[in-house]
Amino acid sequence: MAHMLMSLRAVNHRLTNLPVEKLPQVAASLAASLTECGELLSAPQSQRTNKGDSETAVQIHKLVTRLTSLLQDRTCEGRWTAVVLVKALVEAGQWEMLRGSEPFVRGLMSILNKSDPVTTKVMAVIALTRIFHLTYQYPTLVREITTPSLPGFITSTLNLISVKPSSEPTRRLKPHTPFLEVVLHAHAELIARHPTIFRPFTSQIHSILQAIVGSTSPSFPQPVVEVAEQLFIALHTCAPKNTGGEEWKNACRMTITSIHTTSNHVLRAIVEQWESVDPELRQQVLHPGDYAREMGNAEVDPLGLCGWQGLDSGVRRLVILLRMLSAFLSTATASTVAIPVGSILDLTTRLMSVTVPSDASNVQANPQISRTEREHLFAELPRIHSATAKVLQTLVNTLGTGVVPVAQTILEQTLWVFRAEKFSREVRASVYDLIQALVAHVGQSMTKKNVSSLADILRTCCLDLLPPERDAKEASSDSKGKSKTNPGAVNADFFLNPNLKQGRQTNTSSNFPILTEAASDLLPVVLSYLPTEFISPPLRAEIDSTIIMTSDKKAMFASVLNPLPAVKGRGANVSIMPFLARSYASDLEVEGLIRPRMPVLTNANSIGQYNTLEDDEEEDEPMSTTLRPMLL
Repeated sequence: MAHMLMSLRAVNHRLTNLPVEKLPQVAASLAASLTECGELLSAPQSQRTNKGDSETAVQIHKLVTRLTSLLQDRTCEGRWTAVVLVKALVEAGQWEMLRGSEPFVRGLMSILNKSDPVTTKVMAVIALTRIFHLTYQYPTLVREITTPSLPGFITSTLNLISVKPSSEPTRRLKPHTPFLEVVLHAHAELIARHPTIFRPFTSQIHSILQAIVGSTSPSFPQPVVEVAEQLFIALHTCAPKNTGGEEWKNACRMTITSIHTTSNHVLRAIVEQWESVDPELRQQVLHPGDYAREMGNAEVDPLGLCGWQGLDSGVRRLVILLRMLSAFLSTATASTVAIPVGSILDLTTRLMSVTVPSDASNVQANPQISRTEREHLFAELPRIHSATAKVLQTLVNTLGTGVVPVAQTILEQTLWVFRAEKFSREVRASVYDLIQALVAHVGQSMTKKNVSSLADILRTCCLDLLPPERDAKEASSDSKGKSKTNPGAVNADFFLNPNLKQGRQTNTSSNFPILTEAASDLLPVVLSYLPTEFISPPLRAEIDSTIIMTSDKKAMFASVLNPLPAVKGRGANVSIMPFLARSYASDLEVEGLIRPRMPVLTNANSIGQYNTLEDDEEEDEPMSTTLRPMLL
């Protein structure tokens, strides 16, 4: 504790003697020193009985007083340093520092209303969020600090990112505000812990989120849209008592309805063969509007999102809504909710029934729509199907083993899309993730027919992991046809730099790491959970070859631990254990697999007992006394 006291004394000395303009340069080192003094700062006063405790109390009081003064300093350098150190102090001191943090909260709230730099206000929002978060486990501190201060914090942060007209209950988002992401993160973290305090502000927050989620132009970064979706879903926690589950269900169904409404316009270039199981959707006109006009929806959709215009905007709206539906299924809820599985599968069936055709004659085109729009739709279909596969993957992970009754439907929908659009790297990556989740939960119950239907996916997965092979025939034909080639058509850059041609032949998956990661994660799951007797020997040999060439440790273990079963009339099974031992000879897992050290088994009566040397000597003594007379 002595070294902590010295560190605390050094922090106070530097805060007091250094000019305020130079404090930001040492703020990081001061915060690190306070973190190292956590044991000293968090010690209760009742347990301080050493001689140095009085000096410790003096130093802590001096530090708190100095930071409170810096929060009200005239210079922005002093206020910035105070914000950084206050956050470090409350995190290190926990309850001991939190119980006296009310002056800190007032100082940080005042910074939000001043004309400070952006970094100072961002740090103030983060520090206040951290204080409110740490006080949640102490009801007394929540009542004394969080409850009185949180409404003002919500109002101040909303003023940073939006403007509220006096005559309207909603807000208008400020354009290009730098505080948007940090404010949304703060609200998303606090709303589930304090729903009653957020309840009066739900309409204002909802209007801001509608502007972000409903934007059809890429004006907001992806992280901002994602946190806005999370906060949009978390608003159901602010519903009155015992109505949160119903509020979540209504919001989820409205999202599904909004996706159908958007799809009515986006998919108008073709004649859909899908028929909904919902009577209400059956009665709706699938492709309303004037076909002579540009695609769009000028009306407000069921979620309250604004209208959009153009196919690109419609596809963006559709992808955002699908991603929000995935977030509905993956976000934890405050109460039990009923997942509309039937409506979700009905939606995915509609979206996955429309695939990119292999031949233009196989398409039932809408004669009132131009060919240009139809081809544009086909170019955007892989993006839509990738988001749809993400919805199914989230549904599988959420339901777990409860997905067994609908597993066949999900598998069929996935195969439809993969067969038609496996040329798309994005579709392949999303299909690999979906099959991995599906096999992990229902793989043991799959039939031989289901396993055989996955053969094309697994072979394509192996191709995505392997480097491209050189086409020897093409190379030889190039060399033979050199004399016949038009000299004016030869690219001289290939002669000056031969690596250019090699670079063009690199594997496309190497430039798309998400695809490589999804493919490498799929093979171990397939080998571990699928019935090995249903995997054909040629396919298993191809999988093992891919594993060996890529030196995938996890997949090698899965192959060794799940060998092909012995079948009469077939040769001895081959194991890839030698390749595993050669590639990872120094790993303890491999050593334990190849040469396990099992304990020596003894009699049941002596298991768990140890014989000492003294016991052996005592047992030998009576034997020697009985034998001595016989020797005499």
